[in-house]
Amino acid sequence: MLIVRDKISIVELKTAAAETFGDLVKAVVDVRRRIMAVGGDLHSDEEALLLEDGSSQRDLWGINLYPQFDDERRIEFDSVINIRPGQGNRSRGVDDSEIRESICSIVGEMVTP
Repeated sequence: MLIVRDKISIVELKTAAAETFGDLVKAVVDVRRRIMAVGGDLHSDEEALLLEDGSSQRDLWGINLYPQFDDERRIEFDSVINIRPGQGNRSRGVDDSEIRESICSIVGEMVTP
């Protein structure tokens, strides 16, 4: 499990996927700090790592990355940590389109060929 502050390659994501779930990598994105944690068994593990690093829980969103895809199928918005009625998010997804767009932008900037 690691914090990505700059870039991560598709090869690194594929390796992390092969070591855990086969075709996906769990990730948690901090939309304020524009960093993400990848490679944990649970989104809550990555969330804890980012919290220890100074992130605020309200800025953290869990996703699954499918490194074999290079289109909209790469990001799956599905995590128990996303259920936050107090923030208006009542599902495992990310209901706010602006937050989803921010996550897509961050992942797009960080994941390199």
